[in-house]
Amino acid sequence: MAIDSQAISLSQPKARRSLQARVAWGDHVVTVGGDAPVRVQSMTNTDTVDAIGTAIQVKELALAGSEMVRLTVNTPEAAQAVPHVREQLDRMGIEVPLIGDFHYNGHRLLTDYPDCAQALSKYRINPGNVGKGDKHDKQFGQMIEAAMRYNKPVRIGVNWGSLDQELLAQLMDTNAQRVQPFDAKQVMYEALITSAIDSAKLAESMGMAPEQILLSCKVSGVQDLIAVYRELAQRCNYPLHLGLTEAGMGTRGTVASATALSILLQEGIGDTIRVSLTPQPGEARTQEVVIASEILQALGLRAFVPSVTACPGCGRTTSTTFQELAKEIDDYLRAQMPVWRSQYPGVENLKVAVMGCIVNGPGESKHADIGISLPGSGEAPAAPVFIDGEKAMTLRGENIAREFHQIVETYIEKRFG
Repeated sequence: MAIDSQAISLSQPKARRSLQARVAWGDHVVTVGGDAPVRVQSMTNTDTVDAIGTAIQVKELALAGSEMVRLTVNTPEAAQAVPHVREQLDRMGIEVPLIGDFHYNGHRLLTDYPDCAQALSKYRINPGNVGKGDKHDKQFGQMIEAAMRYNKPVRIGVNWGSLDQELLAQLMDTNAQRVQPFDAKQVMYEALITSAIDSAKLAESMGMAPEQILLSCKVSGVQDLIAVYRELAQRCNYPLHLGLTEAGMGTRGTVASATALSILLQEGIGDTIRVSLTPQPGEARTQEVVIASEILQALGLRAFVPSVTACPGCGRTTSTTFQELAKEIDDYLRAQMPVWRSQYPGVENLKVAVMGCIVNGPGESKHADIGISLPGSGEAPAAPVFIDGEKAMTLRGENIAREFHQIVETYIEKRFG
């Protein structure tokens, strides 16, 4: 069969050219926007006053792949603790930039605690929580002045749960006077976007460089997020931070985040992302970082850890060996990545296949860098191993899993060492 003269186009995310911001700590610089990769961000849920506990969680998030970590700075005690958090991280060799999350009293904290303002690498400002009436612009201005004094970028983060009610009321009044009024949800969208862009322009009028400004307009509904960010991306060229403000728990939060973020990222919208999962009891905070990384890797935008392809199982795969081996290999590769990132450059692009029967096993294994096709129900007790598309050996006996594990390690050392 001949290939049609019109070739199928390769799916690639569109490019949205935004300004490029720099989020730095010392010599470690994370570029955001422009031609930089989409960055993964997360947030601690510790009490910032507990400097050691917070530093430990920041380290865990950073080692999991978070490139920036946000802290709650809500009290004088929290502001005083921030430099100590930074000190602990520096002692541990963790250079990840810290972002201060300010609401209501950020203007005072950044003014009264200069060590806190200096220790942070970026400030998050919510224009809906910086003061009402005549106080709004003054208190917003104090935060912008601090950012300029210490040369820190800011994210102006609007949230529909804490939207500027005065602005929303004005837009509602204006809408009521229209011959054909917009839907209430459309007015809400407009309020979110207007609040973000007007706040950015106000910061610029105070002297802040536009490349020091990032925006976000967070909502908790998938379709709402898509609609708001499509419009926001049309109206400005600031770097954009994506995320559902309350994604939810477990499967629901994961699916909602993956759905919304993937659609926008495929359209070239978004420069940093966060998956705001509610942790399930006993679940590590790092799970939100893993999911954010997986979204980017699934879209082909980034590579963080080697990928492990494994079949879902069927009546042909009565053994659980392939499931156990796939999990063992995946867990091992993830656990080694903090060391391997510097020891084995490029290892994050490795593709491993662990398959459970002969139907797709050999084919998938050939497509991977290294793969194994374990015997299924009724098949001969042999497991062919494929390396770089060629059959390299066949494993038999009780130690197939252990032997394949060693083959993977040897392959990584040989190819990436």
